[in-house]
Amino acid sequence: MPRVLPAGPAAPAAAPPGPGAPSGVREAVAQVLARRASAILRRDPGGLPTAVGAEEADRDVLTRTAAIRFTEYTLRLTAFAEPAPGADRLTVGAELGYRIAGVDDYPALLERQVELRREPAGWRVFREVPTGAVAPWDLGAVRTATGRHSLVLGLGEDAELADLAALADRAMPTVEAVWGAWKPGRLLLELPLTVQQFARRMDVSADAYQGIAAVTLAVGGAPTHTPADRIVVNPEAYRQLSELGRRVVVTHEATHVATRADTRSCTPLWLSEGVADYTGYQGTGRTVRQIAPELARDVRAGQMPAGLPTDDAFTAGSAGIAQAYEQSWLACDLIARRYGPQRLVALYRAVGQNGSGGLERAFRSELGLGVAEFTKSWEAEVATLRS
Repeated sequence: MPRVLPAGPAAPAAAPPGPGAPSGVREAVAQVLARRASAILRRDPGGLPTAVGAEEADRDVLTRTAAIRFTEYTLRLTAFAEPAPGADRLTVGAELGYRIAGVDDYPALLERQVELRREPAGWRVFREVPTGAVAPWDLGAVRTATGRHSLVLGLGEDAELADLAALADRAMPTVEAVWGAWKPGRLLLELPLTVQQFARRMDVSADAYQGIAAVTLAVGGAPTHTPADRIVVNPEAYRQLSELGRRVVVTHEATHVATRADTRSCTPLWLSEGVADYTGYQGTGRTVRQIAPELARDVRAGQMPAGLPTDDAFTAGSAGIAQAYEQSWLACDLIARRYGPQRLVALYRAVGQNGSGGLERAFRSELGLGVAEFTKSWEAEVATLRS
């Protein structure tokens, strides 16, 4: 728990520090940030070290976070420049860390800029703003919907949030049937109100994820490969999907959450996106041509892919991204049909365990053939889409 300073009148003025000596402002500011964080965690408006003129904004912070149950909320000073003697305004950098009850084992970390003003009682917070990706409550008052296996944070209508929670609840058993149970075992999903809010949440251009219905974000404070991600839904693209499309998207993203502990930088995107789509389409009854219509259209036109998709093929907005996903799904579906779903899971985990260059070793150890041989089999499978 952050140290809380007692409220009260300012201490008697101390003798000014000598040249080059620290003024004590840094420590005082760090304590003010800790007090602010503690007050937000405790929902205590009276404990907020608020500057004159910022009272309404600070009350609004408590209102916008009222529906969220935090188990941790901290503000840590990260950037500080000693103010000039007698200065009554100061801007510092801070790191916001928060954990949401029931879903976060580690804190999500975000960068903030905090403006403070010196008052008779000491330094007080006048304004806190994000300097990169924003928190959900920076976008407005957060509403929640709680499912059996999910928690949804959003800014829209309660019914839309409840529908998303229901889809997440349906996705969890599907994912666990393939990958087994994983911790935390509860999905955290966020549904901004607009595509502009979606972009601000991730600090990207609104055009960067055009047509992408959802993404999975890693928790900044978690150790590498800890499965504690959250799914952020792109409202514009998501609302254009059919009910089946939404179900597939949520299950796809839930698979990324379930497999993060086994995913490494050396895991090719065709494999990570392929297993997510393979899991997402489980139980849907869709045919190959229904799942891979763009690929089938290309093949009928005589346009065969030149090998498995490269990572660059999955860049948002790139030409042929739909075909890249379809090709990846077909590759993973082929592995599951020929060797069994358990071998597909074992292959995925072996790639992560083997590290750089481990794809070839994983294929040989788990499937008994090399990547080149498998690619030929996959190309033959792709060719069947001509008919």
